[in-house]
Amino acid sequence: MSRKFRRRELLVAGAGAALWSLGGRASAQDAAERGFAVAQRSDTSDNGFRDNVASLRMTLRNANGSESQRELEIRTLERASANVGDKSIVIFSAPADIEGTALLSHARILEPDDQWIYLPALHRVRRIASVNKSGPFVGSEFAFEDFTAQELGKFRYNFMRAENLDGVACDVIERFPLYQHSGYRRQIVWIDQPTAQFRKIDFYDRGDRHLKTLLLDEYRQHGGAYWRAGRLRMSNHLTRKTTTLAFSNIRFRTGLSEANFVPAVLATLR
Repeated sequence: MSRKFRRRELLVAGAGAALWSLGGRASAQDAAERGFAVAQRSDTSDNGFRDNVASLRMTLRNANGSESQRELEIRTLERASANVGDKSIVIFSAPADIEGTALLSHARILEPDDQWIYLPALHRVRRIASVNKSGPFVGSEFAFEDFTAQELGKFRYNFMRAENLDGVACDVIERFPLYQHSGYRRQIVWIDQPTAQFRKIDFYDRGDRHLKTLLLDEYRQHGGAYWRAGRLRMSNHLTRKTTTLAFSNIRFRTGLSEANFVPAVLATLR
């Protein structure tokens, strides 16, 4: 083989490698942009609800099949802008040993969420440290961070594929938490194409083990505008425990304001 031919072969190979590298970067960028677009459509589909209140029944099921139940209410105030997150309060009314327990969450974007919990037995409001947000919420399979708003800017996104889930066309995206102290390395999310609602989330822990799966179903549209799941079921694949949240009496625009979502009110809620 002549030196001239060899040099020409190397130039062609180098150009091919450069094009492949550019193509790979473009492909990754396209996947990131498409993943963000899918997540953004879901995020904005809920704009304008102002506030809502819902009653819930929480069912805890252990690995042996034994069940216990709790009654609670969740109140949500829509974010004022894209730079801050929604505010929410979870209030337990039964059983007696947890009655009056309340969790207040102020969702942020990249800064740590603010969360406070009121424990009736101690008669005090306690701020939850950001390093503890990955811990279980009142013994359920939901973590504290699962009970704050899943704001768009909290994650980096990647489009994976389109597929049917239980007969519903979905876009499947991967999202990576950008905020500190998350208990998750990544999450895989199924978002339905017709209504842009979450249908399933696979949670992977910091060691990238498939830790939990959340299924969302029994969707209803309220007021001809806002979709809400009627049931959430979180399964822990390591402990084989599940927690189910069944929603009822969902109401919108009830007149809640910022004054209803401050730590001082927690001790007065029932």
